[in-house]
Amino acid sequence: MHTRLDIGDVSVDIHFKNIKNVHLSVYPPTGRVKISAPEHMTVNSVRVFAISKLQWIKSQQKKLLAQPREMPREFLERESHYLWGKRYLLELHNAKGKAEVSVTHKKIVITSQRPLARDGLSALMDDYYRESLRAKALEFVGHWEKRLGLTVNKLFIQRMKTKWGSCNPAARNIRINLDLAKKAQECLDYIILHEMLHFFVPNHGPKFVELMDQHMPHWVEVRRKLNATPLSHVDWTY
Repeated sequence: MHTRLDIGDVSVDIHFKNIKNVHLSVYPPTGRVKISAPEHMTVNSVRVFAISKLQWIKSQQKKLLAQPREMPREFLERESHYLWGKRYLLELHNAKGKAEVSVTHKKIVITSQRPLARDGLSALMDDYYRESLRAKALEFVGHWEKRLGLTVNKLFIQRMKTKWGSCNPAARNIRINLDLAKKAQECLDYIILHEMLHFFVPNHGPKFVELMDQHMPHWVEVRRKLNATPLSHVDWTY
């Protein structure tokens, strides 16, 4: 069942599901509010819950609206692109052989037999980001598997509209946002640990915070850094 409530100037989408706890989310870029609630709850009960969280909701919406956005990449010579939090200038080469992306000290170089349209260049970059992200993510997963004494069955990489990562504890699967390849590597490490700890604790309560503090004492600062970086220019409609 799905319904919508207006609480003052805040609209809330409510989805009733076969779940145990209430989940509140505020999504970029405009601060859309969604509440997933157990099927046994009434609309009025959800309204009371939303009112109790109204100050927090407005605070999150304000942060999202103030957050900088990436400009769409045009894939022109000397355009800025990012890899692992570092800025590179784009260089386009034409040469025989397979189209590929390479990285030097200050440049990201795309080489192809003939000039490519923007979509072709973008697809090559996404492939490079995906390969780089998977390799580094598997390193971090292996580290935390040993540290936490658990196994991740599958790691999925995709362009996610509203999250940096998600997980399925029952299946022992993790999904991470492709755009993490553009952020500092410690941000990827933080997201992987975050999702793997959800295998133990399903929510973000005191026990979850305790585990984060134990395994990554500086995680709050890393999260702040990640959330302060520009969001992707993609349409975040969800």
